[in-house]
Amino acid sequence: MIRGFSALTLLIASAAPLMAPAAAQAQTAATKPAPKVEGAFTLPALPYAADALNPAIDAQTMTIHHGLHHQAYVTALNNAVAADPALKGQSLEALVAKAGTLPAVVRNNAGGHWNHSFFWKSMAPVAQSGQPSPQLLAAITAKWGSLDAFKKEFQDAGLKRFGSGWVWLIRDAQGNLAITSTPNQDNPLMDVAEVKGTPLLGNDVWEHAYYLKYQNKRGDYLSNWWQVVNWQKVSERFAKSAR
Repeated sequence: MIRGFSALTLLIASAAPLMAPAAAQAQTAATKPAPKVEGAFTLPALPYAADALNPAIDAQTMTIHHGLHHQAYVTALNNAVAADPALKGQSLEALVAKAGTLPAVVRNNAGGHWNHSFFWKSMAPVAQSGQPSPQLLAAITAKWGSLDAFKKEFQDAGLKRFGSGWVWLIRDAQGNLAITSTPNQDNPLMDVAEVKGTPLLGNDVWEHAYYLKYQNKRGDYLSNWWQVVNWQKVSERFAKSAR
């Protein structure tokens, strides 16, 4: 026996160089992000160029919002569905409708995917923004007195939404128009919504939707956003909701 060393000590010392690479590999594997899973849900293309909503929304915000934030919701949703056999094959609408019964990762990312897909179609370049249809304008005027009064109440609801969320124009089950807001990535189609209904128009008041251009001036963003509302699309949704 070598003085000061036992046979066990010598054995551990001789094995250390062999153990180190394996330990390093295990640590690396544990810290790698989860791989992206290809699934049923995909990022829809923008219906216009990233710079088409200037001056209301800048190109950099649109590129980041669509290509990074929305893509992140799609990726996370696909990963969550792939990990739960009970969710496979279910439509986005089905997941949204029962969001309150699902894990938070599904509720948040299904909502994020649905809301943003709806949001992109709710906007158009300034020259194509248009006006509400006569039928929609009549319904808005009957409810709020004027289009301007409706816009003010909609903006106020967006300003009052604490933290992150959305503000909506909906048609409820009785056929009435209403303005409501939801936290995080919830929407009025969810079973957990305080006010339920069919969304006709929605605006994203998460900071990632406006901060690069407006910083903390959410009110300016909400006010300028009317320049790019796609009233033709909103009018189509209104007409469809009456059927």
